[in-house]
Amino acid sequence: MKLNKQSLLFCIVLIAVTTCVKLICAPKINMSGFSSVIAVSLFAGLMIKDKKQTFLLPLLTLFISDVLVEIFYKAGWFPFAGFYQGQIINYSLFILITALGMLLKNLRSGGMVLSIILGPVIFFFISNYFVWANQGVQLAYSKDFSGLLACYTAGIPFYKNSLVSTIIFLPSFMVLYQWMVNGKTFTKAIFG
Repeated sequence: MKLNKQSLLFCIVLIAVTTCVKLICAPKINMSGFSSVIAVSLFAGLMIKDKKQTFLLPLLTLFISDVLVEIFYKAGWFPFAGFYQGQIINYSLFILITALGMLLKNLRSGGMVLSIILGPVIFFFISNYFVWANQGVQLAYSKDFSGLLACYTAGIPFYKNSLVSTIIFLPSFMVLYQWMVNGKTFTKAIFG
């Protein structure tokens, strides 16, 4: 992605969408997990050729949105902080999901479909494992296999939301990129 006005504007749109979705959905337990971050990570892996930019785009988008959420939190406009303990795990997972997009980029449409399925699955299994493994003193799940299964079961609604949001946002970001950055007409960006 060449750094020009169009690509910069596209990055601003990604940050705005990511922040707005967090602000709207994260406080609502039934919407938790509905996020554009997996889609941004997959988009970067599937669409951006420069490897430095590939990993920088999702991390920068996530970081700036977390800074904005933190500002809203400190102002009393949002119920929880943008920065929290264990956050490095999520950032690492998004690097992994970006790498997944890179691995699948040569499969064209099949790569997009496969990444839409695998991205949320990878995030679900690894993040819920860390929730189970790193419980503090107030243990919600037993430290055995049944506790791990209980943790995964409790995470299914979050997985559903992350899958639905990835289905919505990844193709939308790809079309928007083709339109905003590559200058394709909107119909050509959608239908090729």
